[in-house]
Amino acid sequence: MKMFASATMVALMLAGAATAQDASLNATYGEVSLRAGFTPDPYAVSVTAGGSVNGGALPGACTGMIANAPDFEVTYSAGSLPLVFRTLSGTDTTLIINGPDGRWYCDDDSYGDGDAMVRFNRPQSGTYDVWVGVFGGDSASATLQITETP
Repeated sequence: MKMFASATMVALMLAGAATAQDASLNATYGEVSLRAGFTPDPYAVSVTAGGSVNGGALPGACTGMIANAPDFEVTYSAGSLPLVFRTLSGTDTTLIINGPDGRWYCDDDSYGDGDAMVRFNRPQSGTYDVWVGVFGGDSASATLQITETP
């Protein structure tokens, strides 16, 4: 009985996490369609990072406070180049991406100095929904960069 109750609790937490971020909502800071070899590279967009949702509730090693709706949406036509998302901010930012395969990809400090980076070495064509998070309850100005030349 205890094992059933624990399994039910985990399933409910995962169900809640899956619905906490809604990739079907319009992205707050817009969307873009990019093809392999796009210019300018990097493509950059200004966002306000953060929100009231704990990204740590998502599957994987996600961290940071994020919004319910994606911050930005990228529809990408893949080629042979890698696809890299990174943040630039004076505040410690995180990245949470829901890829075309439906999986969650997360990072905290891979770009250094509190900035995040998620690299797809063999990106898929499709939609990438991107959330830029921060630690704590504050928000921060940030730049989201999308590049094929890390």
